[in-house]
Amino acid sequence: MGNFGLNLDSERVFEIISNERPKILCLQLPDGLKPKAKQLADSIRERFPKLRVFIWSGSNYGACDVPAELEGFVDLLISFGHAEFC
Repeated sequence: MGNFGLNLDSERVFEIISNERPKILCLQLPDGLKPKAKQLADSIRERFPKLRVFIWSGSNYGACDVPAELEGFVDLLISFGHAEFC
C-alpha cells in the first residue's frame, strides 16, 4: 500500500476511515494528484470492501473548495491539498 509514490499518508487515510466508519467516501485531490486517485481508491476498497468510494473529478483549490454538491450524499470527504486542515 505505502504512499502511492506521492506524499499521501495512506495509513492516516485508513485510520480516518476506521475511526469514522463511513458507508460512502469521496476522495478529492488536486489535478496533480488525480492520476493516482484510482490506485488510492482501489487500495481503500481492498482494505474496506463494503465501503463505496468515489473520486471527485471537479476542481480542488484547497480546504476552501469543498464540493457542496456532495452534502447529504457522502458520509466522509477526504480532501488532499498542500496543508493539513482538521
